Amino acid sequence: MESRNPVLRRAVQTAAEQRGLYDEARAALDGGEVDGLERQFAGAAHGERAMQVPDVVAKTALSLGAVAVGAVVGWQFVAIGLIAMLVGFALGMVNAMKPRVVPALVLGYALAEGLFLGAISRVFSDAYAVQAPNLVGQAVLGTVVAFGVMLALYSNRIIRVNGTFMKVMMGSLIAYGLIGLVSFVSSFFGVGQGWGFYGVGQLGLLLCLAGVVLAAFTLALDFSMVEQGVRYGLPERESWRMAYGLTSSLVWLYVEILRFLAIIADQRR
Repeated sequence: MESRNPVLRRAVQTAAEQRGLYDEARAALDGGEVDGLERQFAGAAHGERAMQVPDVVAKTALSLGAVAVGAVVGWQFVAIGLIAMLVGFALGMVNAMKPRVVPALVLGYALAEGLFLGAISRVFSDAYAVQAPNLVGQAVLGTVVAFGVMLALYSNRIIRVNGTFMKVMMGSLIAYGLIGLVSFVSSFFGVGQGWGFYGVGQLGLLLCLAGVVLAAFTLALDFSMVEQGVRYGLPERESWRMAYGLTSSLVWLYVEILRFLAIIADQRR
């Protein structure tokens, strides 16, 4: 199976370049020669220790810790939410495309996203204090449960990340992104009482639910990325890139669940 994950492809190609085998890695990835690729990269570059699952778990824990710290600050200083969102987006692009992963940038991204989540959570919490006093807590719990369910489904191979899965996910993500963009523009014209398409009756709830499902299934892509990275023998530092992927998916999942719960609460008014 060809690896279509851009973050994984970047990590594998970087390790290969450091071993002087960039062309071979690129040919293997493009041609789907996974078996040959595994033989070529059974060890990490220049004798560096190969990445293992505990490395990813540890780095992801640090990253989520930075998100939590940022969220506490963002909750207190809501005004920095917009700036934090823009900074987080910029750092996210850098982390996804940078040839050599930089731990400080990954943690910086996590901190910025935490500031944004704290600010937006405070706004939603205050806005729906009457209709849904535990809105933020429910969103956090929903995120944790969704992560656990997806991990169990992937670990037991109930969900298999293959070529078909990747194609469906990519098509769905592109379509959802376009719908979200049009919805955002329409919200400025009062559609859905400021929610855009997401505030239009049952259609809005279905769109929100689709966002939650897509964000959850993105975790399966992350789990596959980690599994392939370990199998390819990527260097240990690439565990930071895997942590970035998992963190970004969890941030998106939380935002989608928070919006879904908020719209349900809004319809109770």
